[in-house]
Amino acid sequence: MLRSTLTPMLTAFPSKAKKPRNYSNTIITAITNPPQPVRQNASMENMLLQQHTPTSAYLHLPFCRKRCHYCDFPIVALGSSSPYGDDDPRIINYIDFLCREIKATSIPSEYKSPLETVFFGGGTPSLVPPRLVSLVMETLDAKFGVCSDAEVSIEMDPGTFDAEKLKDLMKLGVNRVSLGVQAFQEELLRSCGRAHGVQEIHEAIDIVGSCGVENWSVDLISSLPHQKPHMWEQSLSLTIQAKPTHVSVYDLQVEQDTKFASLYTAGEFPLPSENQAADFYRMASEMLRDAGYEHYEISSYCKSGYQCKHNYTYWINKPFYAFGLGSASYLNGLRFSRPRKLKDYMGYVQNLENGLVNCSQDSKVDAQDIAMDVVMLSLRTARGLDLKSFGKAFGSSTILSLCEVYKPHIESGHVVCLDEQRREISPEEFSSLLSEGNKINEVLACIRLSDPDGFLLSNELISIAFNVLAP
Repeated sequence: MLRSTLTPMLTAFPSKAKKPRNYSNTIITAITNPPQPVRQNASMENMLLQQHTPTSAYLHLPFCRKRCHYCDFPIVALGSSSPYGDDDPRIINYIDFLCREIKATSIPSEYKSPLETVFFGGGTPSLVPPRLVSLVMETLDAKFGVCSDAEVSIEMDPGTFDAEKLKDLMKLGVNRVSLGVQAFQEELLRSCGRAHGVQEIHEAIDIVGSCGVENWSVDLISSLPHQKPHMWEQSLSLTIQAKPTHVSVYDLQVEQDTKFASLYTAGEFPLPSENQAADFYRMASEMLRDAGYEHYEISSYCKSGYQCKHNYTYWINKPFYAFGLGSASYLNGLRFSRPRKLKDYMGYVQNLENGLVNCSQDSKVDAQDIAMDVVMLSLRTARGLDLKSFGKAFGSSTILSLCEVYKPHIESGHVVCLDEQRREISPEEFSSLLSEGNKINEVLACIRLSDPDGFLLSNELISIAFNVLAP
């Protein structure tokens, strides 16, 4: 499945947003009338121009106490106890380069909108002293402007902050906290190399509550080594009891060059099997929805009105700035990744200041890439793929081809069709519309994946769409 939400966009897209895990075999349906490859047209260009002003910024703060066994993100391990306290020269030097990158970034004159969302991801951003976070916020405000009601999120790990630090961050404008819990069992936390324990989790939850943070999230990871169903159920139950406004549930991915990769093979003991991992996902979907959380994105749940506005920028394929080690921005339909190694990143910033960096890399927007991005990201969400706007941008014949290949999956219930009033179209009605050719373009407004079974097959279902878009 995936491991994303959210620390977003660290390397080449989709970076942390991993493609969903394969849970079962799916029939790849033949296309009756194979379409021509998607080509750029005026509608697609207009679509990009209409949303060309970014209003979101991601800031990567890479510092951690130590590297977790599953982590392949660009980080800087500081050690369990720093002799420098709040004056660690490694952090101070990095923040200086981060602010220099922001200042040196060339902004077209038409980019006039202030930032509506800011996301500090990592790493463990809560290791950075508030006075240094303040420098970054001031630099952002001077460069772009920051809306007075902007959503400002920060990732925080248990054991890395107290009430005083959180209150100081709140004074800077931080109004959303993402708490990296991952599990509520000591043995699981130890097995994945987390630096905190269960007691620190409960203390962190109490601190968030006592400081009056209204908008906060809990991150959990399923499919950890030796994780049993009753453990996962306990983690979900304790999360629900804590009453966060948002929950992110990530399925463990065993990445190359991590400690887990040297110890384990995906799907083999002590990691859960594919079927067990699917059961974990179904359990999360059922328990969280029963507790009043909306499953608005494949790995994200929220109380009404508490979607992560910043992350939703990614899911609807809007442009965004990104700054810092390994981060990837999305501007004018192009994604640009910064170096993942600290020395290389510092050299990149110096080159940027000297006018030696072309973030567009002289690349031309590729219609197929845009179309595939839109499909992949849209099908991650409960809202699904808007076929009306997609058809205008990429052609009505593409919509017809998607409908043809998805027909068996609509009949099986893994893909759901909706009209413009969000009314669900039955498989029988869909088949009738499809037989009438263009009639389907008139009635069908949206397709989405069912929850949870469609989401569990999202990797295969998205791949089927890719075969249509880039045959």
